[in-house]
Amino acid sequence: MAEVSYPFSQANASGGSEMVSQLQWQQMAHLWGGDRVDFQLTSGTYDAAALPFAWKVINGRTITLDPGNAWVGGFYYQLTAMLSVDIDPNPTDKPRKDTVVIRADVVKGSVNIAAVKGQPSISPIAPQPQRAPGQRWEMVLLEVDVPAANGALSVYLRASFDLPRAVATPWNTRSTADFVPKGTFVYDLDVDGGDSQYEAFTGRDGYMVTRHLGKARPFIPSLWGVDSQPADVDRVCRWRWIAPNTVHFNMKIRNPTPADIVTTGWYMQASLPQSASGKTAQTFEGYIDNPSGNGGRPWLSQVRGITWEGNSTSTVNLFTPDSSGLTVLPGIPAHSTLYLSGTYESDIFAE
Repeated sequence: MAEVSYPFSQANASGGSEMVSQLQWQQMAHLWGGDRVDFQLTSGTYDAAALPFAWKVINGRTITLDPGNAWVGGFYYQLTAMLSVDIDPNPTDKPRKDTVVIRADVVKGSVNIAAVKGQPSISPIAPQPQRAPGQRWEMVLLEVDVPAANGALSVYLRASFDLPRAVATPWNTRSTADFVPKGTFVYDLDVDGGDSQYEAFTGRDGYMVTRHLGKARPFIPSLWGVDSQPADVDRVCRWRWIAPNTVHFNMKIRNPTPADIVTTGWYMQASLPQSASGKTAQTFEGYIDNPSGNGGRPWLSQVRGITWEGNSTSTVNLFTPDSSGLTVLPGIPAHSTLYLSGTYESDIFAE
């Protein structure tokens, strides 16, 4: 029959089946989640000896593994007591890389730990895990360096672990994150809350928005150190979180009046949608579009934005090049528009 489906309470003429073979089980069950040790990483640091399948080398060639549980190829595995795995000697003059794997053998009908021997080579490569549905499916626990001439083993953890499941909230995402395990992604999916949908993460360093998932957020930038300010409608900024503690923005400030906006002090600044980190200086690129050549300025002139190293800041200093280097932007000519954009590190952790 071309159409097969399972499991149902009883078989039927439409292809439904109540029986599930080992292969059918694997085809179905491996979709429930990837291979992983059944232990959630919810702390900031870990003691290797306290993790499941913690290992030791004894007698030079034997690796002992502590108890642990895992999900491999759609099957659940439990090691309930310490297990020893022997690593074959390497009397050759070239090193070798072996692996210790959890192997689901569908033909055999069990899941077991096994050592997989690599090939001696000047630049040895560890064997890749087998992943053949209906046959053998492996997850690597350890990688073992086996030196030439039977040198001492070096063992490295290569297991993948479980992590907290992502959760979603309709609102109050920040407060909800206080009650989920560390290492959890939290999604704000409220479409009526006046914000773009976003993804957040709560981890060792605290809570942070990791990226906006919808439209860019609006922000009205202000000018500082100038004699006048355009109306709100002529000041536009679109911004979003694009990564943890990382902002991208595009800013437009238009001077629609017949008078120049003039810098009155030793600086001209524009406000940013999020405070910028002062761990180091950060720079942005922009230009002034001045089609009428007002204020004695060229049709197009370059603008450079700089935030200084030191304290975090909610403003960016605006400069323009001249014959001697960079000088404070003297203003925005009449009927011209300032554009500025960039990506910067924010300061949500108050470092």
